[in-house]
Amino acid sequence: MAAYSFISSLLYSSSPATNMVPASSQSPTRKTVITLPRPVHNHRFVSPVVSILFSHTRKSSSIAANNAKPSFVHKLLLTGSNRFPFSSALDSLFVLCTSLVLSLSLFIADVDAASAFVVTTPQKSQSLTIPRKLQSDELATVQLFQENTPSVVYITNLAVRQDAFTLDVLEVPQGSGSGFVWDKKGHVVTNYHVIRGASDLRVTLADQTTYDAKVIGFDQDKDVAVLRVDAPEDKLRPIPVGVSADLLVGQKVYAIGNPFGLDHTLTTGVISGLRREISSAATGRPIQDVIQTDAAINPGNSGGPLLDSSGSLIGINTAIYSPSGASSGVGFSIPVDTVGGIVDQLVRFGKVTRPILGIKFAPDQSVEQLGVSGVLVLDAPANGPAGKAGLLPTKRDTYGRLILGDIITSVNGKKVANGSDLYRILDQCKVGEEVIVEVLRGDHKEKIPVILEPKPDES
Repeated sequence: MAAYSFISSLLYSSSPATNMVPASSQSPTRKTVITLPRPVHNHRFVSPVVSILFSHTRKSSSIAANNAKPSFVHKLLLTGSNRFPFSSALDSLFVLCTSLVLSLSLFIADVDAASAFVVTTPQKSQSLTIPRKLQSDELATVQLFQENTPSVVYITNLAVRQDAFTLDVLEVPQGSGSGFVWDKKGHVVTNYHVIRGASDLRVTLADQTTYDAKVIGFDQDKDVAVLRVDAPEDKLRPIPVGVSADLLVGQKVYAIGNPFGLDHTLTTGVISGLRREISSAATGRPIQDVIQTDAAINPGNSGGPLLDSSGSLIGINTAIYSPSGASSGVGFSIPVDTVGGIVDQLVRFGKVTRPILGIKFAPDQSVEQLGVSGVLVLDAPANGPAGKAGLLPTKRDTYGRLILGDIITSVNGKKVANGSDLYRILDQCKVGEEVIVEVLRGDHKEKIPVILEPKPDES
């Protein structure tokens, strides 16, 4: 560019000066006045260097010439042209020097010439797509949701119905719920009440692909079920399993599920309480050590995971306490320590081997009305563990009068005040184990040894 300016300045032509006033003939006694040229009012290019010289010269309107000659600059300025003949050359030299200095600075700084004057923006993160600036806690929540969402599935419960007019057999959805991937073999864990009464089940993964599911096994007493889907391993992301034994009230928890059919919904809260007890919706058997949380749990969240702040599974969302059926801030989750043992048995054997006494007992309110504490035996089948051991059921005599059966007051020395206490003690026992059952029979107590057996439908 500098070379082009220099050549063009040399080729630039100028018209002769017409407004110059020559000096008059001089005599030894007269002063000679040299008049500077007027500014040329045209559209030609006027060099900045010449402009500076002209402004400097205009400070004195005349120059005394006694025994003196004009300076070299004045002679150049008063030549037969209305512009300085080397002005463009000086400007070109100035531009050339500036260009060399700029190029040298870019070379020393090692900056790409194409991007020297380009303002670049920081690159976005490849793992997370975050369109705006977030706080650290918000960023952690977003990351937890994005990392664990692929492990959560949507379960549809289908039932067979017959059309009243055409008599055609139709398969219609009768409910939905949530679940999560347990391992790479396609096992999916959910609540039993989510799949209860289903003729067919369908599981929808995070990428919206749907697969038919097969029931591997379920535990009605603890409201846990295991399904299996034949999906490619690359589409299955098992959820990280944590520990629920060291949880603390007040720590943050996150629930992911499909409330009201809205897939992959995240709600947050804290642990409101520990070691709660709820009853199984199927059998009424108590579930101990349940986690209470204020994270919003609604119909459709059942079977979904409850996560801690590290994204590890600590429970299965299973129930809410609400008069209206919607979230009221009191939700319950089965602890993962309980779920883990159940799932392992269901995957290996297709069933859970849990010991029973083989009795039917009266509601707790009925026993309280009698003014005693314990479990009243209503029925003890002869082929069951209690019947074989000799426990007496409640019956009526020939006159229709009610004869109370045995009232269980303790098992292995542990006090039994109600049905929940009895279930809690039996959960700590194993099939085939002999326990000592203390009963109140009439007005005296007896200790009876009983060998525990598995439930008939699980043997």
